[in-house]
Amino acid sequence: MNRPYIICHMVTSVDGKVTGDFLSAPECAPACEIYYDINRSLQADGFICGRVTMESSFTGGYTPDLSQFKPVQHDGDRKMDYMLDEEDMSGFYAVAFDPKGKLGWKSNRIIDPDGDPGYDNAQIIEVLTEQVDKRYLGYLESMGIPYLFAGETEIDVPLALFKLKNIVGCSTLLLEGGSIVNGYFQRADAIDELSLVVAPLLADKNDKPLFSDSIPAAFELVNAETKNGNLVLTYKKK
Repeated sequence: MNRPYIICHMVTSVDGKVTGDFLSAPECAPACEIYYDINRSLQADGFICGRVTMESSFTGGYTPDLSQFKPVQHDGDRKMDYMLDEEDMSGFYAVAFDPKGKLGWKSNRIIDPDGDPGYDNAQIIEVLTEQVDKRYLGYLESMGIPYLFAGETEIDVPLALFKLKNIVGCSTLLLEGGSIVNGYFQRADAIDELSLVVAPLLADKNDKPLFSDSIPAAFELVNAETKNGNLVLTYKKK
């Protein structure tokens, strides 16, 4: 397999939602703690989230002033990936699927306030499309944030994963994105395993499902157990 092994690891409501106020309800706290425990135990090479999830979890909506940065020019129309020297890469990565380059980072690594080993000190990597502002590339380079191009207007998931495997060296990645980025992976048939913590709550009708615009697919249940009133499920692609 010429791409990383992908485990979609999420907390869901009983009705299969992954966003919404139910996640911050006291009754969901045990499920979230189980989720973080599993995250640490899987010991992947990093995690993947979409722009919205990265913004809500890590950047706090910060927006850089791109007028302060020189546009990065590439030869002709070919967009060139940007990597740090091997000794400067952490070996543990926070991969942001950020098609147009909107995320504002204040460091080139995740700084988790609790020092959670499942997130803290992860080297940020931006996955972009060719729609990105060239000044944003200048901003990323000034921050020491590597970036990869995958697609013209939408993220090309197979290409992004090929690069994450062969350029960055990732063998296993956790997909912890929102409904949209999870849907990208599901439609690309790029999810090998589902790791779900089902909280005993129903979500709002407007909350988002596990996969946006999913297509039919079959998985096999390989483990099911209850923990502190929550259902913990593991499925593998059939």
